[in-house]
Amino acid sequence: MEWITLKSTDDFLQKQGEKLGVSEWVLIDQEMIDKFADATMDHQWIHVDTERAKTESPYHTTVAHGYLTLSLIVHLLESAFETENVVNIINYGVDKMIFKTPLRVNNRVRLHVDLASAKDLGIACQTKLHCVMEIEGEDTPALDGQITFVYYFDTNK
Repeated sequence: MEWITLKSTDDFLQKQGEKLGVSEWVLIDQEMIDKFADATMDHQWIHVDTERAKTESPYHTTVAHGYLTLSLIVHLLESAFETENVVNIINYGVDKMIFKTPLRVNNRVRLHVDLASAKDLGIACQTKLHCVMEIEGEDTPALDGQITFVYYFDTNK
């Protein structure tokens, strides 16, 4: 797929309904899961207790927190498409996001991104990005839904 660079609200408006890109693969290891557990104070055993998960979890291993999976979107977007002339990006909302399959430790994921809609706000562009997080080797994605960002561009360029 061709690498897409968006430099303005008009660029987003022209790409509505189109695929913006596919990210790099990222490995979800136990260290990442443990750090997320520490940061969020969510140490539920299914995420952090590797020995217990082997015997008691229906997945026979630990799984990433749903919100860890969701939080990866920001990083993965950076390798799916590029923006230039942006002075600020605001997280505006998460819509219809469904966690379809648990993300097991040592899975690799990548993000498929389509531009569902773009709206010119005058000083910024509000975007709804349809995101599907693919798990390597799995038929069902980890998550599927829309996330809304507002992009503020440097209008002096």
